[in-house]
Amino acid sequence: MYQSIKLRVKEMIKKLFTIAGLEIHRTLNNRTSDRTPESWGKDGLGKKHQRLTPYATYSPWLNDMEFQQTYKHMSTHTLVDLYRCYELWTLARQTANIDGCVLEVGVWRGGTGALLAMAVKNLPNKKVYLADTFAGVVKAGINDTCYKGGEHADTSLEIVNALIVGMSLNNVQLLQGVFPEETQHKIVENIALLHCDVDVYSSAKDIVEWSLPRLSPGSILVFDDYGFSGCEGVTTLCDELKERKELRFIYNLNGHAVFVNVGTVK
Repeated sequence: MYQSIKLRVKEMIKKLFTIAGLEIHRTLNNRTSDRTPESWGKDGLGKKHQRLTPYATYSPWLNDMEFQQTYKHMSTHTLVDLYRCYELWTLARQTANIDGCVLEVGVWRGGTGALLAMAVKNLPNKKVYLADTFAGVVKAGINDTCYKGGEHADTSLEIVNALIVGMSLNNVQLLQGVFPEETQHKIVENIALLHCDVDVYSSAKDIVEWSLPRLSPGSILVFDDYGFSGCEGVTTLCDELKERKELRFIYNLNGHAVFVNVGTVK
């Protein structure tokens, strides 16, 4: 009961901040996000950090009413900010002519999964799979400077399903368990878009290795938390993937690493 009330209060506070044009972001206790730019330096794996301030001002999401309405419904169910959400939205919309499904691994409370499903809702035969343990982060290891395992466990299959039903989405299948080991057999299609948001190196690597042979030509891989202090495992993996000849790497300043599959995987 206490946990349910706590979650509702947190949702209400976040919604009020969103209405006011502000955003709340959760960080792990030992991240360095509160430091001044001058005090930033190397993290535990030797990667350098400093505050980033993009200067571009074009904001296309302000004119995208369908995105705005979708974001309003799902924003309290995600830790992903507006800018990354809009990038997911636009990338998903570009999968119309790419064979295969949309797969998100690392769902938490379902916000970005619902966003992706809404983005492709009118595309024929574009199913969306949302895979998660719904019990927190798994496979944390030596490449992960902050995560120990079990983080982000404040969710459930029921919470995500309620959001999906509430947004009248009928193109979604929820997969509960460790992916790919426990639920991979549920996916029979190729993959048009993969959103990997699992926070740690080994989990993300297992997902990538399973996915690579199943990627359609032109398919898109999006990794959340790229470059965030505290998520060095994901950053390390993405830096390794840059070396793969069949993938083209796109880096921006919003915390996403995007790869496009440009060739047949050997």
